[in-house]
Amino acid sequence: MSYHTTMPSPPLFELHDATVVRDGRVILHIEHLQMLQGERLAILGPNGSGKSTLIGLLTRDVRPLHTENPSVLLEGRRLWNLAEARTLFGVVSDALQEDYDRRLPVRDVVLSGYFGSIGLYRREDITAEMRAHADELIAELGITELVSRTMDTLSTGEARRALIARALVNDPRTLVLDEPCDGLDPRMTRAFHTTLRALASHDRGLVLVTHHVDDIIPEVDRVIMLAHGHIIADGPKRDVMTSERLSELFGFPAELEERNGVYRLW
Repeated sequence: MSYHTTMPSPPLFELHDATVVRDGRVILHIEHLQMLQGERLAILGPNGSGKSTLIGLLTRDVRPLHTENPSVLLEGRRLWNLAEARTLFGVVSDALQEDYDRRLPVRDVVLSGYFGSIGLYRREDITAEMRAHADELIAELGITELVSRTMDTLSTGEARRALIARALVNDPRTLVLDEPCDGLDPRMTRAFHTTLRALASHDRGLVLVTHHVDDIIPEVDRVIMLAHGHIIADGPKRDVMTSERLSELFGFPAELEERNGVYRLW
């Protein structure tokens, strides 16, 4: 009789002894970090803590110091191409939003996600299926009425929704949102949190990178706290999100309030 065992899937993203140096100064050092397939997690830390640098390691925009063993692995591999990475991670960041603050129609912006370009230059390569999928995502993000407008005429929240649709055209396994509610007023922040919860309901992973505790929606299961380029806490949300840890993280006596899975810091 033969028995077959199913090998566990490798982590989606893994760091081992990853160090990033800028201007002769260590700005990030991660001894070990795993992001698992389908996880919904938040990376929480103050400005300058290394959050964007950590996301840069994921997107390959930032390279760590060379080590004898690979310090960055994607699905257990040290080498991968950008086209493949787009099917694993859909990333929306402030830097990407700045790149798209120009006269580009919203539908073209969403379609450009298929090619990883800023704008659309290969119209002949766009299939009917691509257009249909893009329109479905545009409707899902609630921006159908904006498709003919250009990005430079949109509000911050509207532009961010367009870029999320762009990130989703490749059906990535994990959506990564860097400071998703920066620049939004309270009404738009509340509406965007509703959008985040809807995105988290799909069968994909979600990574929220933020310095706002109220961005950590109830669907998030794990929280990683980052300070001065180091992970100071990592674990289930209910264990990590405490007044004591948040006081250490942000450097002032903080009091955490939780109501129906939603957090607020005093």
